[in-house]
Amino acid sequence: MISPLAYVDPQAKLGQNVTVMPFAYVEKNVEIGDDCIIMPYASVLQGTKMGKGNRIHQHAVLGAEPQDFHYAGDESSLIIGDHNDIRENVVISRATQAGDATRIGDGNYLMDKAHLCHDVQIANNCVVGIGTTIAGRCSLDDHVILSGNVIMHQQSHIGQWSLIQSGCRISKDVPPYIIMAGNPVAYHGVNAEILAARNHTNERILRHIANAYRLIYQGNFSVQDAVQRVEDQVPMSAEIEHIVKFVKESTRGIVR
Repeated sequence: MISPLAYVDPQAKLGQNVTVMPFAYVEKNVEIGDDCIIMPYASVLQGTKMGKGNRIHQHAVLGAEPQDFHYAGDESSLIIGDHNDIRENVVISRATQAGDATRIGDGNYLMDKAHLCHDVQIANNCVVGIGTTIAGRCSLDDHVILSGNVIMHQQSHIGQWSLIQSGCRISKDVPPYIIMAGNPVAYHGVNAEILAARNHTNERILRHIANAYRLIYQGNFSVQDAVQRVEDQVPMSAEIEHIVKFVKESTRGIVR
């Protein structure tokens, strides 16, 4: 399953049924799990560890050195889970410091020319659109969708089940379950269609989520006052508790 036209370092660890196609490049200190496919001209560089069932397409570069002025040559890591589809020309950098890792969870779909900088953390079942750039130390929770050409400023955090529309520039945190659009980016409602179809969220909970964000984004309150009003006025559920927790714990502040 390893083409004689590919380069695989003898110290790389490959699982069962791994396919490495012609002109692929796999360095030392690399672990590739069972049933992965490394397509032509893809590069898997040292410090990269991936689980099973991943598809790495042409010219993708995994485990690139961080584009960070603080990087001093440390042996950091890129850790990738299972069943991810990483498309052509995607670049994912390792973490900046030894002992740290850029992490990609399970079931993610990274489209052509996406760039993930150092120390990025992506959870599970996310979509990163064509040409999207995610700066250092950003994080995406489960089921986030970033459309094409989104730009995320360093250390930004996107909450679960949120949708960021094409061309947006994100410089603060985006709470869960919502749609962001435009430049400057602004709140454009609850991501209700995706929540109903894929998360089976019922209409009552969707109304409660909408009421919570009406207080946060459309009421004439400070963020702190809005969160207090959500706790006082909106019936509690796991979703509302998650919104309140996210906003309270945001270190950069939420997109307003």
